[in-house]
Amino acid sequence: MRMALRLARRGAGRVSPNPLVGAVIVKDDKVVGRGYHRAYGTDHAEVAAIRDASGDTRGATMYVTLEPCNHTGHTPPCTQAILRAGIRRVVIGLRDPNPDVPGRGAEFLRSKGVEVTEGVLTEACRVQNEVFIHYITRKVPFVVMKIAATLDGKIATRTGNSQWITGEKSLWMVHRLRGELDAVMVGVGTVLSDDPLLTCRSPRPPRQPLRIVVDTSLKIPEASRLVSSVETAPVLIATGPDIDLAKKRRLEGRGVEILTLPLYNKKVDLRALMSKLGERKITSVLLEGGSRLNASALAQGIARKVMFFYAPKILRGQESLSMFAVPSPESLREAIPVHDWKVRRVGKDFLFEGYL
Repeated sequence: MRMALRLARRGAGRVSPNPLVGAVIVKDDKVVGRGYHRAYGTDHAEVAAIRDASGDTRGATMYVTLEPCNHTGHTPPCTQAILRAGIRRVVIGLRDPNPDVPGRGAEFLRSKGVEVTEGVLTEACRVQNEVFIHYITRKVPFVVMKIAATLDGKIATRTGNSQWITGEKSLWMVHRLRGELDAVMVGVGTVLSDDPLLTCRSPRPPRQPLRIVVDTSLKIPEASRLVSSVETAPVLIATGPDIDLAKKRRLEGRGVEILTLPLYNKKVDLRALMSKLGERKITSVLLEGGSRLNASALAQGIARKVMFFYAPKILRGQESLSMFAVPSPESLREAIPVHDWKVRRVGKDFLFEGYL
């Protein structure tokens, strides 16, 4: 199962909105087939592993990280492929969380005489597919809030200078995340201060993410690097109803998508934005906002995971920008708890990860 998990990881950034799945076939104590879901619309992991085994599957055991599908989607049911291959035992890491699947693969296989074992490395399989599980059960993207900060929680100087707080390894990890998640989102303040590209610049990226700018009043400069690079990666601007329509038409003429949304506390309603993204099968968003967008994301409850990269630096100063532009609460009871957290070193920095 650990081998299957490692194989599944190779599909990151390519299979969305499908889950990451890996499969290993063992016969006579030898691995005879390996497979993983390579990209959306291609063979599922089970079929890939059966093909890799080249017919040496009669009486074998298959280890698969997610319950085999028993319905026809873009591909035929994997359960049928398992039966045709003569596999006698299937070991499953995680049951399919999709509430819409018409029938369970495990029950179907048992009804056909296949021995099924469930619950092997379930937690590892669940974490690997936390994006898929969240999306398929809630129909909105899994939002990861990424922040790079100093030890005293500052994300920029009083002049807005923030490049670069963290080190090279942290930066490359963020680029890898951009390649693996469906979209990256910032506020217009970040565009005005940094003029970022927001593309994935890691070696051989799986694909470029959808680049989203939350811009209530459509302030984005038409000469920004985001607008100028729309042919490299798509750009979506989430804006409010009261905007310059002539500027909207000019931006749309250059290939930028403008999405008009209702307001929440005089800003773009982020929950409405998440619903629209979910309808488009955007399963995950990397939130790289500034202090205002970070505060709005917490206030509207759209963030599910935090990834805070801390550099061993102390910036100091009341005017330096903090992680969240929000008035300080009066009581510690108003603090937002973070659970299932862990800390690890990333080059010269350290990364705090947890769930909201």
